Amino acid sequence: MALEVNGKTYETDEEGYLLNLSEWDEDIAKVLAEGEKVDMTENHWEVVNFLREYYNDYQIAPAVRVLTKAIGKKLGAEKGNSKYLYELFPYGPAKQACKIAGLPKPTGCI
Repeated sequence: MALEVNGKTYETDEEGYLLNLSEWDEDIAKVLAEGEKVDMTENHWEVVNFLREYYNDYQIAPAVRVLTKAIGKKLGAEKGNSKYLYELFPYGPAKQACKIAGLPKPTGCI
């Protein structure tokens, strides 16, 4: 599959995850978010940017439990909990946020 944004074509897998992580930018993130019916706010970007940093450090997209714990450490307990993350990404914080962040689908996600 492919998405076109600002005249540039982005290849995605059958579930809509970007195939080339280095092509990611905020414009493609906004299009991916629209496809997920997520209205990006500052809090959404905070999680997306956190995921990209995490991926750069560990070369893996974290599963939701790991994500929750890591966000709690970095951004505080009020953000490091499932309720907060599911409010931002109702179809699964790890799965949806990773897609918007241009990362592969997290291991362990169905």
